[in-house]
This record gives sequence, structure tokens and C-alpha cells, in this order.
Amino acid sequence: MSARIALPRAARAIVLVFVCSTLLLTTVDATAAPTGPNLAVQCTQLAGLTVPAEVIGLPTRGAQIDTAEMIAATARNNQDGEYCRITGSIKALKVGTPDIRFDLNLPRHWNGRALQVGGGGYNGVVVSGTGVMPFSPNRAPLAQGYATFGDDSGHVGNSALAVFGLVDEAVVNFGYAHLKKTHDVALALIEHAYGRRPERMYFAGGSTGGREGYTVMQRFPDDYDGVIANSPALNFSGVRLLGVKVGQTEYATPGGFVPPPLLQRVYQRTLEVCDRLDGAADGIVSDVTACRRHEAEIIESLRCPVSDAYIANDDCLSTAQLATLSVLRDGLSLPYSLAWNVNRYRGYNVFQGTQFTGTLGLAHDDRHGPSPAIIANGYLFSQGDGYVRYFITRDPAFDSLKFDVQHPGNYQRQVVALSQTIGAMSTDLSRYIARGGKLITLHGLADEVISPNQTIAYYEALVDRFGIDRVDSFMRLYMVPGFQHGSGVFIPSTDLLGALDNWVTHDISPETLTAIDIAAATNGRSRPLCRYPMFPRYSGKGNVNRASSFVCAEP
Repeated sequence: MSARIALPRAARAIVLVFVCSTLLLTTVDATAAPTGPNLAVQCTQLAGLTVPAEVIGLPTRGAQIDTAEMIAATARNNQDGEYCRITGSIKALKVGTPDIRFDLNLPRHWNGRALQVGGGGYNGVVVSGTGVMPFSPNRAPLAQGYATFGDDSGHVGNSALAVFGLVDEAVVNFGYAHLKKTHDVALALIEHAYGRRPERMYFAGGSTGGREGYTVMQRFPDDYDGVIANSPALNFSGVRLLGVKVGQTEYATPGGFVPPPLLQRVYQRTLEVCDRLDGAADGIVSDVTACRRHEAEIIESLRCPVSDAYIANDDCLSTAQLATLSVLRDGLSLPYSLAWNVNRYRGYNVFQGTQFTGTLGLAHDDRHGPSPAIIANGYLFSQGDGYVRYFITRDPAFDSLKFDVQHPGNYQRQVVALSQTIGAMSTDLSRYIARGGKLITLHGLADEVISPNQTIAYYEALVDRFGIDRVDSFMRLYMVPGFQHGSGVFIPSTDLLGALDNWVTHDISPETLTAIDIAAATNGRSRPLCRYPMFPRYSGKGNVNRASSFVCAEP
């Protein structure tokens, strides 16, 4: 026997269907979340529930709750307190399209807020929403009372090959649809469990999750009150096409490969010239603008005397090798426009303190066969190679070294369409701003995976559109010297979630923040996180490992 239950907001037509013989509903005070046994009762009754398609704002075949169980505060490795863990799936429209798998966590002591957590790379792994997170390093959001949730974006497996690109519905889910679908299901379940909707709905993520943060503001501005979007892969097609161009320069051009020891030599030379420009010899290039003025001399000091030959040593760069690094530095300029009239992808800070020698770096070996491995060939090219084969040409055997990025011919329509589906480059945040939504973005100036200069360019486009005062009213941008894509010589740890919640809830806008370095070699030192375009400059007095010894300076 099934029972159909109307949730408190009947105008939204939210109906939950339970497959059970009896149903116990608990009356919930409108000002407080269930405590004591009430949440446990609600939790156990969620297993087997179906959420009908009409509850979800984008087309699906509804959602199924697979499991629902209370997790004890004393459970092994639990950092989240006592909570109800819910797992389920949102059903795809077409046969052959994977479902969207999701997790939702309901804390026993709810603070009235919800947090959707973004994914990484090509997703493909369910984001649990549990544990301490980079944007909330001191205490897990769930332990603070946030209802948390995340999903796998609608496919299984986070491989650079991205085979799901062959499936149209899966591509749309990955691009944006999974965010809305999971949000709406989670919202319905939260309201059912607690008897009311969240007072605040936040989103937080980095890299792909950062792109997702910008996506929800652009596409679903009414659903969120605040967003943390770090190291955002905004121009997704742009960075993938640039990866292809890098691979072509390295592997299809004689002598173009730059071996790891030489990449390290480039990095060390930038430190020799630029480390002290901020007043401190601390292994961090903080004044990137001043360092850029020294770029020509850095390049000349690295150039081989016989520049037209490939010289197999670790001391200098040949013409072909300099051409490879120039592609990284200059980025991508296209003779056609992607979605939102975008025709560029900004390049990296190659000669300003960025290391390309890690497993997520430029390259590590000659190309081996049609399916390059990340470790063997570098992240940028391997990701671009999979994008060309599975998303653009949809031919797994296609040789991306022969793909014409500048003139893709019959593939141009697909390239542009993908940039609309997956990219997040629209600057139309009017609705989000008007509703009072807030945004915090943190990005490393030494990021070797997603160019920090693309994030800066997007910020400057917002300023051009709305003016600096209006942008300041809703956005904070922190560009972090020495920080790469999750690694680096300075890895910042700071409570962005607390800063966001204070801004949204109490109108306390974040200004200069303090970050603790969690890099292994320098763990514990601190630096100010300066609002862009400022950077931390050593005052000349005090301990160089303390943020109080630095000031935020204009470049």
C-alpha cells in the first residue's frame, strides 16, 4: 500500500511517495529542526521513497531513495556529528544515459542552512558532502549544522578519456543540469525532514566545482544565496582546446618536448629573479606584475646559444621548447567565437613562478599511442585529447594531434555548442546580484591546471559590465601567490564558508583574510589573503612567517 504525502508548501506541488504499509508523520515546529528521536524517525522512513519528476525543475523520470540511515556521532572516523545519510539516484530520461547518483546528509542539530558541494575534474564520483573541506578547514560543515549534499554529475568514472561525452544527455547533465536536478531533490527532502526550507542555500566547490559555482549563479540565480567558487574552470572548452595546442607543440613539433628537469630550471630561474620583488626571500613570487616586467630577461637567460637546434640538456631552452612555453603563456586566440562571444583563453604565469613539473603539469614523456596517460603525458594534453575524441569528434580513434583548433571545419558547430553547455562564461549575473547573492573566489596565481588569468579576465569583464562598486557589493576575488591547483609552495587554509555566511546573514563583507600555509615544507606560516589586485608585500619588519608582517599592496 502506498501513501501520497503533500509537503507543507502545497503551492510547489511537492509530493513524496512512500512504499510502505504505514507512515508516521511528525509535526515539526516551524522555528526549529527536529531533534531527539524525530529526525531518526524521519530518516528511516525515507528509504524506498520516490520523488516524482514534477518536483524537479528540469526533465527527469523522478528520483529514488536507495538508503537512509542514522550515522552515530561515535562512528569510526566520523567528523560530522550525528546525522541522517541518504543515498539515491535521479533517473535519466533516455535508456543508456546513466542516472545521477547523489548523497544528502541531514544533521541532528540543523542550523537552518544547506550546502551543495561541487565536484572535480570530469566528476564521475559521488560527492559525499562529509568531512572537513578546503573552504571550511577547521570543522566539517555538517558538524556545524549544515545540511550537505553532492552528486556524481550523471556518470561513473573520473577519467581523462571522458567516454560519457558520447552521450548527449550525460553531457548536458555534466554541463549544468545535474546541479539543478540534485538541488531540487535535496530541497524537497530537506523540507520533508525538517518541516521547512533552508533559510540559506549555499554552493561551494573548486576547479570543476568552481565552474559549477559560476554555473548556478548564471543559470539558477533564484536557488542560491551565496557561492564559493575556487580555481574555477570557467572557459571549459577553451582550456581543453589549449591543452590540445600544447600537445601539438610538444609532440608534433620536432624538439618541442620540454623535459621535467628543464621545466624545473625555468621555475628556479623565475625565483632567482622574482622572489625578492615583494620584499621577502620566501620562495613565493607574490608580485606577479613586477615579475612580468622581467620576463624578457628571464627568457633570454634561458635561451640556448644555438637556438635553432634541439639541445638535449637541462640548462637552456631551444627555439622549439620556447615555442611550447609560449603557447602556455599566450593562451588561445580563436578566429571564431565560442558561446557568449568568447574567443580567448588566457595563458598561464609560466615565467612568474608556476611549476609545470608535477603530475598535473605540462608533460612527462613522449606520447605513447592514441590514449596518453596523465602521468606519462601531462594533464593539459591528456584532458584535451579526451575532449576532442569523445566530446567534439565523438570518434575514439581520432588523433587529436591532427585536430585544427583554429579552423575546426565541420566540428566548429560542436565546439561552440559544447562551450554553451559546459562553459560558464556569461557575465549576466543581474538576477543573482539583485537578489543579494554573494560570491567568493580564491585562485592560485601559480595554478598550472586552470589559468588564473582567465579568472582575472572574467572578473574584469564583470567590472566592465556592472562597475566596480556593484561588483564589490557581491564579489570577493583573492588571487593567492605560490598556490597551484591544490598544491604549491603556499597552500592556503582559511574559513571561506564562515566568511560567506557572515556576509550573507550579517552583511559583514570579507576584506583581507588570513591564510595558514598547509604545504608540508612550510606548514604553519601565514600570509594575508589580499583582495585582487593587491598582493602581500613584506613590511620589512617582523617574522617573515607571520601574516602580520605583510601588508596588502597595489601592484
